[in-house]
Amino acid sequence: MNVFFIRWVPSIVWMAVIYYLSDQPGEKLGSFLPLVQKLFPGIQDFDWGHFAAYFILACTYYWGLQAYGNGFWIKAAVVVLCVLYGVSDEFHQQFVDGRHPDLKDLRNDTIGAILAMLFVSIPPVRRFIAKLAS
Repeated sequence: MNVFFIRWVPSIVWMAVIYYLSDQPGEKLGSFLPLVQKLFPGIQDFDWGHFAAYFILACTYYWGLQAYGNGFWIKAAVVVLCVLYGVSDEFHQQFVDGRHPDLKDLRNDTIGAILAMLFVSIPPVRRFIAKLAS
């Protein structure tokens, strides 16, 4: 099987998860909040979900792009890809009942992606990822 395809499967799957969650009507998505609060008592709304979702998405994009290097420009490309997907996600939400685009969500998506790129820059993490990639 093509290595390029295998490297991008996690990104495609995670984008589908984000799309699925984004496609849920407002009242249905709101019904998930008590379950999330039971698992993570400090969470009052879904803002943390945006951080986490785009942190994970950035890690999957990084995995896909790592074949081209791991320098600043690859990490910048990962953040740009996450922002673009976040913009498309917010655009999509305007067509879902009970949902609307929110710049605060896009901000949280971007922060999650940036934090992920800072995380993969930590030397032990970088070495671990390099070992997995080889």
